[in-house]
Amino acid sequence: MLKVAWAPIYCHSLPDEHRFPMRIYDLIPEQLIYEETIERTNLFEPEPIPEEMILSVHEQEYWDKLKNLDLSRKEERASGFPLSQQLILRERTIMMGTVEAAEYALEYGCAMNVAGGTHHAYRDRAEGFCLLNDQALGAQFLMDNKGIGKILIVDLDVHQGNGTAKIFENDERVFTFSIHGKNNYPFHKENSDLDIELNDGTGDKEYLHLLEENLHEVIDSEKPEFMFYQCGVDILETDQLGKMAVTMQGCAIRDRIVLESAYRNGIPVVSSMGGGYSKDINIIVEAHCNTFRTAQEIFFEE
Repeated sequence: MLKVAWAPIYCHSLPDEHRFPMRIYDLIPEQLIYEETIERTNLFEPEPIPEEMILSVHEQEYWDKLKNLDLSRKEERASGFPLSQQLILRERTIMMGTVEAAEYALEYGCAMNVAGGTHHAYRDRAEGFCLLNDQALGAQFLMDNKGIGKILIVDLDVHQGNGTAKIFENDERVFTFSIHGKNNYPFHKENSDLDIELNDGTGDKEYLHLLEENLHEVIDSEKPEFMFYQCGVDILETDQLGKMAVTMQGCAIRDRIVLESAYRNGIPVVSSMGGGYSKDINIIVEAHCNTFRTAQEIFFEE
């Protein structure tokens, strides 16, 4: 069964420019249920992640400031959000969604988080609408509790997973692989284990070739026991921030390349949604839903 983490916690205190995009996280499961890709029994609602698990990745001083809404104005601006207790609760719930999805993936082969992909969060600070780092927390949980010795994080959001790269820069158990826009945020890039930087306007042919070639090489050389997939859809040609020229079909093929590679090699995988900023919200929802459809087909349809 494809298990899907969903955290229906609204942030009514947010201004409209932040609250409106969060509708995506409700529209995705609604569409998937409507079209019968999944049923409501596929969804699970996590509890907030325990504090001790947060501290397995994030620094105590930073977490204390965050939970007490005590970030400086500069730190709050860097996070992208006006802080509130409701926002912190939502973030903690999303974090646990990825951790629990990792346990489900060990059982079923694949699991999903409707949100997550918070790859800009560092151990000691928030950046780019990311307060805590869900895939880093999921990876640390697997290494600490499930005997997983080698993890591959495939980050295909248009923005480099700078926080994730920095968190694991000295940990040989985690291989970070990022394909991202060369001229896009963050303007100071960290060093992933493998970074592929793309010029503005990169389209399907070049993007998919680089992904397939390099992903296969990384899997062959690193032999990961588990994979996290950050599948942001801000690579689309319609995206207002992405600067790429990947089509909807190309984005769907990207998902198939990653998920089929995991399936063929017997690697459990958790997908977290990441970014998407097309002006038409229906495009964002459809592109994200394609990821779920592909996972359902590859892992759960005979």
